[in-house]
This record gives sequence, C-alpha cells and structure tokens, in this order.
Amino acid sequence: MALVSPSRYCCCLCRSMMSLVGSLCKELAETVSSCRVLVVGAGGIGCELLKNLVLTGFSNIEVIDLDIIDVSNLNRQFLFQKKHVGKSKAQVAKESVLQFCPKANITAYHDSVMNPDYNVEFFRNFMLVMNALDNRAARNHVNRMCLAADIPLIESGTAGYLGQVAVIKKGVTECYECQPKPTQKTFPGCTIRNTPSEPIHCIVWAKYLYNQLFGEEDADQEVSPDTADPEAAWEPAETAARAGASNEDGDIKRVSTKTWAKSTGYDPVKLFNKLFNDDIKYLLTMDKLWKKRKAPVPLDWNEVQKLEESSDLQVESSTAGLKDQQVLDIKSCSQLFARSVETLRAQLCEKGDGAELVWDKDDPPAMDFVTSASNLRMHIFSMNMKSRFDVKSMAGNIIPAIATTNAVIAGLIVLEGLKILSGNIEQCKTIFLNKQPNPRKKLLVPCALDPPNANCYVCASRPEVTVKLNVHQTLVLSLQDKILKEKFGMVAPDVQIEDGKGTILISSEEGETQGNNSKCLSEFGIRHGSQLQADDFLQDYTLLVNVLHCEDLGKDVEFEVVGDTPDKPIEKTTEEPAKSITNGSDDGAQPSTSKAQDQDDVLIVDSDEEPSSSSTDVNMEGPNPKRKLEEGDESVPTKRMRTDPPAAQEEDDDIIALD
Repeated sequence: MALVSPSRYCCCLCRSMMSLVGSLCKELAETVSSCRVLVVGAGGIGCELLKNLVLTGFSNIEVIDLDIIDVSNLNRQFLFQKKHVGKSKAQVAKESVLQFCPKANITAYHDSVMNPDYNVEFFRNFMLVMNALDNRAARNHVNRMCLAADIPLIESGTAGYLGQVAVIKKGVTECYECQPKPTQKTFPGCTIRNTPSEPIHCIVWAKYLYNQLFGEEDADQEVSPDTADPEAAWEPAETAARAGASNEDGDIKRVSTKTWAKSTGYDPVKLFNKLFNDDIKYLLTMDKLWKKRKAPVPLDWNEVQKLEESSDLQVESSTAGLKDQQVLDIKSCSQLFARSVETLRAQLCEKGDGAELVWDKDDPPAMDFVTSASNLRMHIFSMNMKSRFDVKSMAGNIIPAIATTNAVIAGLIVLEGLKILSGNIEQCKTIFLNKQPNPRKKLLVPCALDPPNANCYVCASRPEVTVKLNVHQTLVLSLQDKILKEKFGMVAPDVQIEDGKGTILISSEEGETQGNNSKCLSEFGIRHGSQLQADDFLQDYTLLVNVLHCEDLGKDVEFEVVGDTPDKPIEKTTEEPAKSITNGSDDGAQPSTSKAQDQDDVLIVDSDEEPSSSSTDVNMEGPNPKRKLEEGDESVPTKRMRTDPPAAQEEDDDIIALD
C-alpha cells in the first residue's frame, strides 16, 4: 500500500475542506479568521488540532509546548518526521502546518505554560483557549488562568479508545476542578524515558524495564535510548545528519534491551552501568532537556559500592521494624538490584529458551527489581526515594495511545469552538467517546454542561477549604509542597496567617521565608480553628484554608481535606470574615517573581473506568453520573445515580501510561 506524505495528505484535506469554510455564515467565517486562539500542547491531540484549526479557517494561532520530539511520537503525531527527533514539538508543528497552509499566522513557544511569563494578561489576548495537555498540573493551571482572564476554555483528554471534550466558561459551566479527580494514573512515554519528574514516572520506567529484560518485549516500552539508532544524536546538531544517514542506509540494525542483556549473561554490574550511568550520560547530551529542568546525575557501580551504608534508614512509618516501610540508601538499592537480577535470570533459565516472565507485584524478586530500579532512578533525578510498600501500592498496568482517538477528539474540540464563536455557548456539550456503542448504538455521547459547583475551591466566589492535620507535626514545607502545591494545584503560593497581624508564613520570593520550612505550624501560633490565606499571584487565585487540629489521623496520613467531595458543604470552624475574596478579578494579576516548577510531564486520564455501554450514565471523570442527552434535548439534566450494575472491570492495578 502506497504511503502519502503528511504534507500532501493535508494539502488534499485543505482543498476538500474549502466547502466547510464556505458553509460557515459570513459573520462566523470572519470571526474564525480574525480571532486569536491559544493551543496548549502539541502532542497527540495537539497535532490533529492544529491541522483542523487551519483547515477550518483559523489563521491566528499560538501554540505552546515544552516537550521535544521523541522517536516514539512518530507513529501517531503526524506533523513530525524522523528528521525532527530532538527538536521542539511546538516549533516543528508550526513549520509543518505552514507547509500546507502558508497563509496562517502561527506563533510557537517552546516553553512551559506554567512559566510566570504567561500571566493573566497573556491569556486575555485570546478569544479561545484549547487544551491538548498530558498532565493534571498544567490542566489545573490553565483552568485557573482562563477563569482569571474570563476566557472560554475547551478541555480534552484521551485514554486508549476513550476520549472526552468539555467546555469551561467562568460563571456558566463547571470548571476543570469543580469535581474531585481520581488519583493520577497516566503518563507520557517520553516523560518516563527522558524527563521523569515524580516517583511514579520512575516506577513505570522500572516496570517497562522488567518487561524489556525478562518479559514480553514491547517497542513502545523501550526504557533507554538506542545507541545504535542514528536518529538518537548525542549532540542536537547531529540529529538531522543522522536522520539523513538513516534514510540513505535504509536498513538499520537495532539491538533490543533484552538481546543486549542476554549477550552480557544478564551481568548485574553491566546492566547497572548501562541503565544508570551510560544512558544518563546520553540524556545529558540532549542539552535542551535540561535548560529548564535539573539535570540528572549518573551513578557508577564501583563508586556506589565505596559509599558507606546509611545506619539511619529513612522510615515511612512509626513502626521501624517493618522492612517494607524502610527507604533504602543508594548502596542498598544497588545491591538489591543485583540480587534481584540474578534471581530473575535463574528463573528465566529454568523456563528454557524463549521463555518469558510475567510481572506480579506479589512476586518478591519482581518487586525487589522494580523497587530497586525505580529508587535508583529517583535518586538520579533528585527525587525522594520510596519504600517497597509505596512502590508496590503504585505499580500497575499500561494502556497505549490511539491515533484515531486523538483525531476524533481534536475534531470535536473545533466543533465546540465554532459554537462558542457563534455566541451559542449554551449549545455546547461535554462529549464522551466510548470504546463500544451504547444501547442506542452511539460511540459519541453528549451531555449537557453542568453549572458551576458552589463549593468548588477554585471557581467559587470565595474559595475555601478545611484541612485536618496535626499542627505539632506538620512542617511549613509540607504545607507548601504537599497541601498547597500538590493537593490544591498552586504554583508559587504566598501564605499569611489570619491572626490580625498578617504574619507571613510562606513567601514566593526565593529565600525570604526559607527558615520557616523546617518548623512546625504550631510554632507560629497556628492551632485548631486558625485560618490561612494562600495567594498565587500568577494564577490570580486566593484560597482560604481553615485548619482543624487532629492528633488521630490514619496510619501514614499527613492531612485530610474535610468535605473533599465538593457536593458536601465544607465545615466551618470559625466565623467568616467580612471581606470577600473573588478570583479572576479584572485588576490584572502580576506574575510571581519565583520560578514555577516545570511540570509538563505527567499525563492524566480523565477516566478511571470505561463508561459502560450497557448503562445510560456516562461519566469519565468524577463521582457524579451524567445522563445521556435525548436527541434534541438542550436542557441541563438533573443528575441521577447509576442503576445498572457496573460492568466487570479488568484486574488492572494503578498505572496507565498513554499519549
């Protein structure tokens, strides 16, 4: 079957879609042509979306993405080719689109959307913002920026064959954070391989590694750069030359991780030095990756063995005697890695030639391998290492990215955008793409948009939460990192105690309150019933935090958010002050002077379970079921609970990685 180049394919599409542009009313066509649109993300959905936008008549587009192109992207992100590996996704996407629509005015930013440069005033330049993101932190941030700027946002996401598109408008619809989300479970492949930023990325990488060495090989689960691949240049300048050589040479011999490991006899030391030294040095040559990230530090087996074992192991539980609760030091991890490799090698030999091992979290050698390998990688990328117990609780299964799903969702994004530009936002829907047809034989299921949640801690007129914690044990640093940043999605919070004095507890100015980090909250007079005002000036967001002191939290629980389900009213511990805090004011927030941590790495799935095709309820996100709209039903439906029994779920564990 003859293959058609992306540029020729899109030129054909451009001619065929002229009739679509011609079918728009004159006023809408002019609006489409003149309006400025921001596309956040140039990956799987983003490539399809950019193509759709220019072919529909949008000519003023700005696209932002921090990632660079990886070989694994080429099977579905059609704007990229082999010669583009190692280059900016946003920039190459722009150049590729201009080849078939040269009149389009496209601006590309190779940057994180969470950079303070992209403040509220920046977002106010656009009539529409379209998300094609792969992580929750960035989604939360863009949601808040659009609320503050009062700009419509079209959110989207895919998970294998499942997809979702939703319109968000301040004061009209639910925002992205109105309903609680399930724990993050999805991650992009390039993040796992090249730029992990959270422990879970390293755990997924270790599971990939297990399968590559001992289990069923999967090309999409490669864990390290292939040094025999001319596409993988050690210096960015060599990328084009090597890609050219690839085209000329034709057949390239590629050595898989398993083949290489077998050639060494599964030597633990050689494996260690390749995975944690040579491959890390290789990543360091991709200098563009580390301009805005902390660079990894390679480990050498001999140097690690010279280290003294820590006599003071970190313990994640008050019960120090539990082995699984201990966080091993780096030398102990290296030795555990070596022992597990030898054990798994012996198991593989017993099964005979061509045998494969299947990873099982209840298999001790398999868990030893994943625990040690993931912790070594965490150390390399400057993360806090995890106990075996934590690793076991986070490890799980992977689902692939599907190009067709991305294409369908990108088309739906543009259709919802046309409704908004027509002034018919009330006609917009939240649309779910299912894996199987529902009883009405529909794969696409529209649901009416829900109104804002009055108890939402982001878009309510006075955002407020109540947090239960032990003020004598909770550190200021934990309040900042685990509660405000991780739980409530702030980028650079400033916190003051509502004590009548305006005591500054946390400042986003670097070093200003660093001395407070190691102190407990009680040392600042914070007790049961205290209130804290947290401001993120970049997001133009203010949150009032009510503190409930509790000395009897659950095991390994540092804090709890009271009324975490927004449908429940938040408990009030003190009388509300008279002043009103309203997010998204028109006074124009100035960006914080501190640098926000780049978090363009974590992909989120908007669904924990596939919507059942036998049920009338479709909800990929959050606990509130939404009924399917009847044909022609434009009203906002009342919600009802699912009555059909849920479909039997596969015994998947915790982790999903996709586009």
